[in-house]
Amino acid sequence: MKLNTKLVLIMLTLLVIAVVTLFTLNQYSQHKLVEEIQDSSTAVSDILQKSVMDLTSESDEDTSNLANYLKEARQKGIDEINIINTEGEIIDSTDPKKIGKQRDLKKLNKEKGLKAVPGAKETRGITGTMVKPFKLVVPVIIGDEQLGYVEINLLLDNIREIQHENFTRRLAATCTIFATGICLIIFLARRYTEPIHRLAEGVKKVSGGDLSVNFPVETSDEIGELAENFNEMVEKLRERESLEKRLYEAEHLSRVGQLASGIAHEIRNPLNYISLASDHLKSEILPACGERHAEAEELLKKIKEEVRRANYMVLNFMNYGRPLKIRPGEVSYSELLAKALPVMRDKLVEQQIELKLDVAPDLPPMYVDAELLRNCLFNFITNAGQAMPDGGTVTLGAVYDAADGTFHLTFADQGNGIRQEDLDKIFQPYFTTKEAGIGLGLAITERIIREHGGSIGVTSVIGQGTTFTVTLPGRAAGPHSGELA
Repeated sequence: MKLNTKLVLIMLTLLVIAVVTLFTLNQYSQHKLVEEIQDSSTAVSDILQKSVMDLTSESDEDTSNLANYLKEARQKGIDEINIINTEGEIIDSTDPKKIGKQRDLKKLNKEKGLKAVPGAKETRGITGTMVKPFKLVVPVIIGDEQLGYVEINLLLDNIREIQHENFTRRLAATCTIFATGICLIIFLARRYTEPIHRLAEGVKKVSGGDLSVNFPVETSDEIGELAENFNEMVEKLRERESLEKRLYEAEHLSRVGQLASGIAHEIRNPLNYISLASDHLKSEILPACGERHAEAEELLKKIKEEVRRANYMVLNFMNYGRPLKIRPGEVSYSELLAKALPVMRDKLVEQQIELKLDVAPDLPPMYVDAELLRNCLFNFITNAGQAMPDGGTVTLGAVYDAADGTFHLTFADQGNGIRQEDLDKIFQPYFTTKEAGIGLGLAITERIIREHGGSIGVTSVIGQGTTFTVTLPGRAAGPHSGELA
């Protein structure tokens, strides 16, 4: 519901409550006022009857007993009663001192009806409040003959009290209704200003570069729309920041790649020379080695193998931004390890690193690019060796899960471990925590595994070591197979 609608509904509700309340109080006051007037009218009617009796009575005895009647009449607002004959003499009164006194008939004729007593002081009424007295002069006429006058002094404090109570109730009801409205408005103001304050704080954080801010959408009004627009703006800023980072990385990688490609091209020239030199040594010098023929042949074989591997890595390095050309074939993981590990044995012995194999004996053949997988093995083992400067054990494991048809290759070391904040970065190109290294080993490895349809997981504990887990899809190898499962 919109804020304007809420405010209009609140004002209409308060208006209806105010009208109903004031109408009810007015009806109640009118009812009380009518009752009071009826009581006063009844008392005046009784007084007129007694007055007629006094004016028509031929007896000299006090039969009206107005003094006794006044006690009851005072409860109806009657303060004094005087009965005057046609000569202007007060023949009966609630005040015995006034009996026999003379009144001016002309003045009485002018004062007919209900009028305030001019110049009279306020008198304390039956309710205890000070009220101004009123005088009611009524001529007593029977047939065509006027018998006299009845003068009644009224203290209408009951009526005044009713009016005062009605005014007080209406004032209290009005104040209560407006106080309720103010409370509702304050509640709405706080409900709307607090989210705006939080939103302003969020805007400050976003302007400071924190794009992790997310404002909860709790309502469907203007604040909810503002929160949705704010979240959309932050999301677009995140996308823009991500795009800028990717563009920056792409530009950075392009420049580094151009530089690296030029360096790699220069590296291939000495590699080609080393390869040709080893071929020359094998053909010309090796036959003259005599008893050390076998040892020399083994050394030349390793040199040739390392040159070939280095040349292959240079090619991958140069073509990192291009699609990999995978040539899969049926490969025995145990045989692949037997060919790859001897090349690294001397270096591992020098680093006091022991290799431990935990390969399932019934491991079926894998369908992968042997050269690329061999490159992955070298990268994992090299990284493990660099993580253990004081030596340790590297465990190579391999199992086949027949349930989901996947191979699980593990590479566990006892090194320093990887910090939690770096786990998401280790597969990024050119990211490295080592002084010596360009940060492409794990990036190339992850790309090779991904191109085979697999994935790499990593767990690490600082001071205890790191374990890489490679998952590769299994496949039934055949003579015409050319794709990965």
